[in-house]
Amino acid sequence: MMSLKEKTISGLLWSTIDSFANQGIQFIVGIILARLLSPREFGLLGMISIFIAISQTFINSGFSSALIRKKDCTQTDYSTVFYYNMVMGVVMYLVLFLSAGAIANFFDEPELKWLIRASGLNLILSSITLIQGTTLRKRVDFKLLTKIAVISSVLSGVIGIIMAVSGYGVWSLVGRTLAGSLFSSLLLWFWNRWYPSRVFSIKSFRELFGFGSKLLISGLIDTVYNNIYYLVIGKYFAANELGYYTRARTFSDLPSKNMNTVISRVTYPVLAQMQDDKTFLKSGYKRMIKNTMYLSFVLMTGLAVIAEPLVITLVGEAWRPSVIYLQLLCFPGIMYPLQALNLNMLNVQGRSDLFLKLEIIKKILVVPVIIFGIIWGIKIMILGMWINTIIAYFLNSFYSGRLINYPMSEQLADIVPAFLIASVMGAAVFLIGALLPVGSPATMLFILTLAGFVIVLAISEIFQPAAYADIKSIIKTKLITKRHGS
Repeated sequence: MMSLKEKTISGLLWSTIDSFANQGIQFIVGIILARLLSPREFGLLGMISIFIAISQTFINSGFSSALIRKKDCTQTDYSTVFYYNMVMGVVMYLVLFLSAGAIANFFDEPELKWLIRASGLNLILSSITLIQGTTLRKRVDFKLLTKIAVISSVLSGVIGIIMAVSGYGVWSLVGRTLAGSLFSSLLLWFWNRWYPSRVFSIKSFRELFGFGSKLLISGLIDTVYNNIYYLVIGKYFAANELGYYTRARTFSDLPSKNMNTVISRVTYPVLAQMQDDKTFLKSGYKRMIKNTMYLSFVLMTGLAVIAEPLVITLVGEAWRPSVIYLQLLCFPGIMYPLQALNLNMLNVQGRSDLFLKLEIIKKILVVPVIIFGIIWGIKIMILGMWINTIIAYFLNSFYSGRLINYPMSEQLADIVPAFLIASVMGAAVFLIGALLPVGSPATMLFILTLAGFVIVLAISEIFQPAAYADIKSIIKTKLITKRHGS
């Protein structure tokens, strides 16, 4: 049986492969589709994202986190949650189906009516596999999750591209998401042979919902917060502007949200196993923050300085307006993984009540940002996200730090080396780009990316920050283990 450290390393490795391979495939497919479809068609799908996301949050209702946190889950617990998820999946689809016309009228886009009704089928497909995914995450078995995600992404991507080439327009985007959910559901049922019993326990439901309900409310708040920008831009600006914003978010989310996903999925079950030993918990937590923020600062800063040649090379001149949005989105993207770690700590300590209170406070602050954005434009709206991100970090770190005696000042001291390395790299790459003769976007992209990599590697080798040394050690350990295993 693997030790906790081995589980953590294996989980981080496979979850990282899962997120970056899966999202990498989807990213490549998205680039191909961006060259086949117009910004407006991406904007149309962006308009309905908030409604799908809210429905999905209701279906989960925080039960997945509650099951992962509970140490002695029974078949009754899993079966109870399974039937709840399934019923909620059907209910939420019916709500979407009946409200589709009103949503289309709200945006003044008649096409949305049937786009919503078709996209909503994802809710039913995902509702019947939430337990399969939860049991795998609870066991930190991200290898199987990776296999399923990659296969589903490849097959659904092929279907989406074929539909786009065949002239189906925005429906190729819908077809791609439906195919992805279908393949994922089939593979989860096939490879993770868990089946529900004919039992629904009110006692089990109440116990799990007691913890999960607070996560449901905070999840709804967070979902609305993360998607409200699509709603506002879709309502008050042209559909193609939403398309540009959506494309920028796709680029910025690839590193930031994937790190966020990896951290949330792996560290939550691992930290949950340490919850009774505060000293051990703090030590593991500090290590996670240092390593995570080293990667986050470097990747997001690098993305900001290569944004223009990256966008033009990958999706073409038609998407140039999305460059400035991408550059502005990189700053809040840096902080997403750090927020995920702090919020995970609250859940690990059983403080879902505090989690909820913080989410409510932070999301209230988005209201003036939305108002300013409607008045002065999308760029001002994104700048407002910067302020919200900083405030959110202060709130999260203050309370999570108190629980394990790891205050914000100590956290900031731990991430200063990563900030300095990324700042030097970003400034150097920016100057190189400004001084070089203007070449093709692809050439500039290659030169600037290579320069950034070499600069970070050189600085890290010279000063040997703890995060860099730790990441190297983890990679070496995994390579040695793999070599001996073969």
